[in-house]
Amino acid sequence: MKNLVEYTTVEVKAIESTDNERFFWLVLSSPGWEWVPGQFVMVRPQAWEFDPFLPRPFSIANMDEEELRIFFQVVGRGTRRLSCLSPGEKVNIWGPLGRGFLIDYERPLLLIAGGIGLAPFIGIIKNHPRPENVELIFGHRRDIKHYPISEISRRILVWCVQDKSHKDLERLRKAVRVKIEGYSPEGQIFACGPLPFLRMIHEICSDQRAPVQVSLERPMACGIGVCMGCSIRGEGGRTYHVCTQGPVFFCNELDMDNLV
Repeated sequence: MKNLVEYTTVEVKAIESTDNERFFWLVLSSPGWEWVPGQFVMVRPQAWEFDPFLPRPFSIANMDEEELRIFFQVVGRGTRRLSCLSPGEKVNIWGPLGRGFLIDYERPLLLIAGGIGLAPFIGIIKNHPRPENVELIFGHRRDIKHYPISEISRRILVWCVQDKSHKDLERLRKAVRVKIEGYSPEGQIFACGPLPFLRMIHEICSDQRAPVQVSLERPMACGIGVCMGCSIRGEGGRTYHVCTQGPVFFCNELDMDNLV
């Protein structure tokens, strides 16, 4: 696959920030980019000055001629300050960054998301020309009201499993295994979520010999391959930079057992 390293830096304005108890929709004016679902953007409000110093990476949830939409969870100082942006505030962004999903719109597509790993799939769901070909398995710990599932379920088939206990996790594992069996080898399987979640998907897909594309969530400082802070280990001892050679990978490119 070709690495995507071209990007532009632009100044946009905040349109709105919608609060849903630690989960937020940040809506920015559109930079007018062409993009692929799975790509991401680096975000740094001008009001930050030097606090925080580093920008924050976010999946592009959706983008059109008017808006760039980002769905995120407050987990630290940067995301907390982003959640407080007021309409009209200026924001520097650069992107679209990274390698997105390779999608065949004619083939059935199974999306498997864990928690905030739903974010890169929102654009696929909203823009897929054949939504009847798409379904989503969504594992989540927090109440479903925090996520835009009601909007998504009006367009595609959605299966939700809340993961609060070991019993719930086993139920999720069984649901994922059954669905993956139905999608391999003719269908497509995309996954995004925390590493333990992705390891589970990788294990099941390996058993079924089903190819799966995964989107990795990694901290990064630049987003363009300079800082090397997002380096990971691949199969055969290779090293990948998630920002330029990902964040979407085929599982067989990665050393999933040794990712940290």
